[in-house]
Amino acid sequence: MITLLVFSFLAGFITILAPCIWPLLPIVFSASSGGGRRKSLGLTLGVMTSFTIFTLGISYLVKIFPINPNSLRLVATVIIGLLGLSMLVPALGARFEVLINNLLGPLQSKFKKEGTGLGAGLVTGFSLGLVWAPCAGPILATIATLSATQSVNIKVVAITLAYILGLGIPLYIFSLFSAGLFKKMRAVNKYTGLIQQAFGVIMIVTAILIYTNYAATLQARVLNLFPGYSRFLGQFENNSHLQKELDNLAGRKAQAITEDNEKLLSEGGLAPEFAGIAQWLNTLPLSLQDLHGKVVLVDFWTYSCINCVRTLPHLITWYGRYKNDGLVIVGVHTPEFAFERETQNVQNAIKQFSVTYPVAQDNDYQTWKNYQNHYWPAEYLIDARGHIRRTHFGEGGYDLMEEAIRVLLKENGHSIEGVLSSVKDQTPRYDRTPETYLGTGRMQRFASPEKILSGDQVFTLPKEIPLNHFVYQGIWSVRAESARSGPAAALEFKFKASKVFLVVGPAHAGDKIKMFMDGKAMDDIILDYQRLYNIIDLKGAVETHKLRLEFPNAGTLVYAFTFG
Repeated sequence: MITLLVFSFLAGFITILAPCIWPLLPIVFSASSGGGRRKSLGLTLGVMTSFTIFTLGISYLVKIFPINPNSLRLVATVIIGLLGLSMLVPALGARFEVLINNLLGPLQSKFKKEGTGLGAGLVTGFSLGLVWAPCAGPILATIATLSATQSVNIKVVAITLAYILGLGIPLYIFSLFSAGLFKKMRAVNKYTGLIQQAFGVIMIVTAILIYTNYAATLQARVLNLFPGYSRFLGQFENNSHLQKELDNLAGRKAQAITEDNEKLLSEGGLAPEFAGIAQWLNTLPLSLQDLHGKVVLVDFWTYSCINCVRTLPHLITWYGRYKNDGLVIVGVHTPEFAFERETQNVQNAIKQFSVTYPVAQDNDYQTWKNYQNHYWPAEYLIDARGHIRRTHFGEGGYDLMEEAIRVLLKENGHSIEGVLSSVKDQTPRYDRTPETYLGTGRMQRFASPEKILSGDQVFTLPKEIPLNHFVYQGIWSVRAESARSGPAAALEFKFKASKVFLVVGPAHAGDKIKMFMDGKAMDDIILDYQRLYNIIDLKGAVETHKLRLEFPNAGTLVYAFTFG
């Protein structure tokens, strides 16, 4: 834990050198020009406070209040622009200062030393904390993931505070330097009023660049000219000892749960109850207590997971064949990506795949955690007494699971006739390109020449793309779980498979993706909603090809490739 705290503090401290901080510095410099220590302190505390709240609490806030997180960022950008306008127009600035003093008077009364503007500094700093998208290294990526899954604990809070304290110290020093420099200029220059107005213009222009995301694009283009600087900044957090500590913090350890292989049935203890279900679909709310006396198959799945999709024909067949004999299947839909939390998207998938058994939306991972589950798909077969008797993780093993279902139904007094179901097992048995995530959180085999930064960034193609690797081209904004296309963006992937699937979400229904394979144009992909799309089917032939996808519509989100 001490190691994580130290590295978090140092990572925050050197962030002042990172490109993601550059759009903030003109605003800090301009905002610091009209005040002394108190304004610098207010600005620094504002950044630290809003960033901490927004990072650790956004998933909780979204759950309580129906807000769009991006709307907070846009409002904050507008506030920064208004602050710049108040510097540009002195009369407006005076009124604004009075308003801030009235709102934050009790707080400001505690600071009676030199200088003015603690309140204005707090407002500016708080807004900056909302618009700032820090460079997502391993430490912040882990914090963001734990926050998104509402797994924040005292350790996560301590690490976040260490990071933001490390950031706050150089930020405060920079702000003090800016205020001192302006003070010296004011002592010798009769045009200080005009200079402050110029700073106001700088704030307004910077706010517009942030609002339009063009600041990140400019930053990315500059850094692409100096790739060595990007590598220098990224090396600090990329060491095995720190990664081990982060794995322990996030619970990414060797799995303690094992699946049944040798025995058809075993004793796994009392099954955990369903918990934290956001919505029940195809049924009224259920509990295992309600289902006592039934044989229950709990299936953890998510609709954009191709491995899960390939299990559905078996589950649907078993439910249709054995439901009258006392079998209940409960599909616990635990989202891998944020868009899979939307009930309408899940309902669309249920309709698309003809799922008629009960489905529970486990959006907060509470049932997932109760079962200590780690996999999509994962199946837990529960007998009439409520005990887990067989588990299976991943695809395959269908005959053994169905045989186990039949045995438990017979134990429960039902007469089961006939042979096992004849649904074809579609589990791939050949060597193929592995599942590939396109966001920074789980990204592997990324071959673009540029290091990934926060915000919009320009990517270029390498001379060669190794097998099983992908690259971005053009403007992309790469986040923890997805990447958003900019104007005229493209993606290339050299794969080996028979089928290619892509989890993708359009900015608008009807958006399309242009597809090329080995340079030859294929049919366009027409997008309807965020889901898994089967974009290539070679009809059983396992071949190596270079895939190129072009995105004429900006704002398309790509999440992951899977292969069959």
